Parts: sequence; C-alpha cells; structure tokens
Amino acid sequence: MMKDKQGIVTVMETVTRQQKKDIKLLGKFVEVYCAGKHSGSACSPVVLPAGLGERTLCTECATFLSYAITRRLKCPLEAEKPSCKHCKTHCYAKPQLAKVKEIMAYSGRALMMRGRLDYIWHYFF
Repeated sequence: MMKDKQGIVTVMETVTRQQKKDIKLLGKFVEVYCAGKHSGSACSPVVLPAGLGERTLCTECATFLSYAITRRLKCPLEAEKPSCKHCKTHCYAKPQLAKVKEIMAYSGRALMMRGRLDYIWHYFF
C-alpha cells in the first residue's frame, strides 16, 4: 500500500470482497458527512482503491478517509472480523475513533431519512 502525491491510498495487494464492501461503505458515509457538515469547503474528487469509484470530499474528509482505508486494509482480524462497533481491538487512534463514530452517526441517520433502508443493518449492527 502506498500514497501518491495527493495522499490517495494505492493498494498493492489483493483486496477481499469484505474489504471492498467496507471501503465502499466508508466512502459513502464520509461523502454524506462531508456534504452535510463541510458544504462550503472546496471539494475535489478522491479515487477509492480497487476500482471502487470516487467520492467528492474536502481536504479534511479526504485525509480521514485515506486514514480509515489504510486502517481497514491493515486490520489484523480479517478472518473473523466483527463490525468495528463490536471489535475488541480498535484500529483507530482515539481522535479518529471519535471522528468515525461522529461520521457514522450523522451519515446513518441522514441516509435513513433519504430512504436508504439498506443501511439500517450497518447502523444498528
């Protein structure tokens, strides 16, 4: 895994199906949070690894998403990975752990209010 000039994570190893699903979900949640909280900031496209598309984010959210993707790809519990909420070993440092909780709470509610009922599973479990 490497970072290019823009700080975007480039994946050098294979990414599992579960990792792709988690990274795509993280990208969507961070994009919704950024659009709701930082709508006045200058945003630019951020390419997700493994061909998962791109998200439009401000610099602060792009930096956080890069950190979150890196931590997800390095998770030591890959074989029996529980949801992060129920994990005994948190991958995030304390400031980022608080940030991801804030992002998940805000985005989960926002997506449910928009009718994205498929995210209820992630919100409650």
